[in-house]
Amino acid sequence: MSETPTLNEIRSWPATVDVTTAARAMGISRAQLYRLIATGQAPVKVLDFGAKRVVTASLVRLLEAA
Repeated sequence: MSETPTLNEIRSWPATVDVTTAARAMGISRAQLYRLIATGQAPVKVLDFGAKRVVTASLVRLLEAA
């Protein structure tokens, strides 16, 4: 399993990332983030382009607030 990325690394990511990558950055499982998305409780902005994508800026805001 990959190590948790730093906030500076996350800031350099593309505009959106897949759910697995976002979950790793948040320190939760992919399954847990998908559950949060399904129930409308995800603490990050999620776009659905056939595959769900997490907006990196919202991920950065969440992690900065932590």
